[in-house]
Amino acid sequence: MTIPVATTAVTSSFGSPEAETPLLAKLTVDGAVDYKGRPAIRSNHGRWRSAFFIIGVEMGERIAYYGIASNLITYLTGSLGQSTATAAENINVWSGVASLLPLLGGLVADSFLGCYRTIIVSSLIYIMGLGLLTLSAIWPSLNSTKCHSTNQEASCSSQIQLIIFIFALYLVAIGQGGHKPCVQAFGADQFDGHDPEECKEKSSFFNWWYFGYCTALLLALPVLFYIQDNLNWAFGFGIPCLLMTAALVVFLFGSWTYRYNIRVQEKSPFMRFGQVFATAVRNWRTPPPALGDEEKDQRTLTNGSEQFRFLNKALLTPDNSKGGRACSVTEVEEAKAALRLFPIWATSFVYTIVFAQTSTFFTKQGATMDRSISNFVIPSASLQSFIGLFIVVFVPIYDRIIVPVAQSLTGNPSGITMLQRIGVGMFISIISMIVAALVESNRLKTASEHGLIDLPGATVPMSIWWLIPQYALCGIADAFTVVGLQEFFYDQVPNELRSVGLSLYLSIFGIGSLLSSFLVSIISEATSRGGKDGWFADNLNRAHLDYFYWLLAGLSALELALFIYFAKSYIYNRKIAAI
Repeated sequence: MTIPVATTAVTSSFGSPEAETPLLAKLTVDGAVDYKGRPAIRSNHGRWRSAFFIIGVEMGERIAYYGIASNLITYLTGSLGQSTATAAENINVWSGVASLLPLLGGLVADSFLGCYRTIIVSSLIYIMGLGLLTLSAIWPSLNSTKCHSTNQEASCSSQIQLIIFIFALYLVAIGQGGHKPCVQAFGADQFDGHDPEECKEKSSFFNWWYFGYCTALLLALPVLFYIQDNLNWAFGFGIPCLLMTAALVVFLFGSWTYRYNIRVQEKSPFMRFGQVFATAVRNWRTPPPALGDEEKDQRTLTNGSEQFRFLNKALLTPDNSKGGRACSVTEVEEAKAALRLFPIWATSFVYTIVFAQTSTFFTKQGATMDRSISNFVIPSASLQSFIGLFIVVFVPIYDRIIVPVAQSLTGNPSGITMLQRIGVGMFISIISMIVAALVESNRLKTASEHGLIDLPGATVPMSIWWLIPQYALCGIADAFTVVGLQEFFYDQVPNELRSVGLSLYLSIFGIGSLLSSFLVSIISEATSRGGKDGWFADNLNRAHLDYFYWLLAGLSALELALFIYFAKSYIYNRKIAAI
């Protein structure tokens, strides 16, 4: 909701109007309005009052999304009768599309609809997709009365069921593509980054956002998976549909508490960026001008005016151009701020490659180990829940203990800077890979000592609980790096591009997943030539996952070194101290 606000004046006790008084500035939030378009009152709109609504919405949406995505291969290979290879291919294509659509959703929100309207529209698309998924699950029973023979029934129902299912699945992808980047951006918008107290709360918001996200998945998904596997897929898809509907109702219920940002500039930020680069190129022969002290002190600028100085040429009117104009200092600095993001973005990919191993090779390791507790056998995939468990435990410790201690030492409102937080998580992820490599080496040694090298189906007499440390370290690393990346890409983009900024954060994980697949493919091809057992042999007792983990540890260390190099030269917007 983007509503222009007229200049407001107040009347003093003596009856004289005083425009923009300090009292009014304290009562209202600069650049924000309420749901009726009036200036947002700081005590009545936004902050945690609104954030709790939005965190609740995210919890419902994530349960709905992962409740489908995480068990999709079971439905495809079971109810729809697809082969494992075909099902895996369909899921990979869908996941790839779903990971890229937030870029489009963020662009639509920041350029046209705004976060509030985009959330509503995408939620309706989401609910429609989930409803059609439920219909696809019950279609055979609805359609069976129209078919007179068993073969005809299978033929006439399966094709329509598959069409409905695929259409519904991509509606869900479109819905989450608009919902995912906008909800978090809208939640963070409820805190004023220029108010010292609310600035601290905004940083805390990202912690509790991730806490709610992980808590919801930890509590709800096991129940939902049990329903899907043991009761009924119609209920398994219908419950996420009901949850998403409830999430939309909760979001709308909080509408009168929200702060809605005002769109300050008419021109699209992408148009402004393009004009800056185009004007700088036109003036490539002209020496760049120096910025004056007054210009450098503007609140919207950074201290980095001397960085990417070639863009300062855009401050000059292009030579021999009809109708050309010089760009403003603010436009040039916005373009510089966007350009500074890409080295940080590019030096986060290896972290997400490590992130991808928790649901693949970690699970395969666990499947070969002793998983029994009395007469109960623990599913190896269930250990992934320890990542969420350690995040849920660690986030309150970080927010309530570590941050206050760090604040007293550094004077930073967030305790440590965003890039420091990301770097700490990257360092912990290196340790997790080292631990994983050592555990896998021990597993291979145990298998060899007990003569199990050529018995891939045999249980290695080594408890699955040996894997807990690497899962725990991955969870703690996520609490640092994932939350840090969310806050960084929200905070460091221009105000009008915050949804796009969070989409950039999401794209890191999509690209990391693709890079992980590519890396595994290349290594598998290189190490299995000549009939050798490669690093990823089907018989894990002859494979060498430990070598792969050591490789990832080395690549992560290299990435961390590059990240630190770029982080040290990074200049924060809004004059936040850099590391």
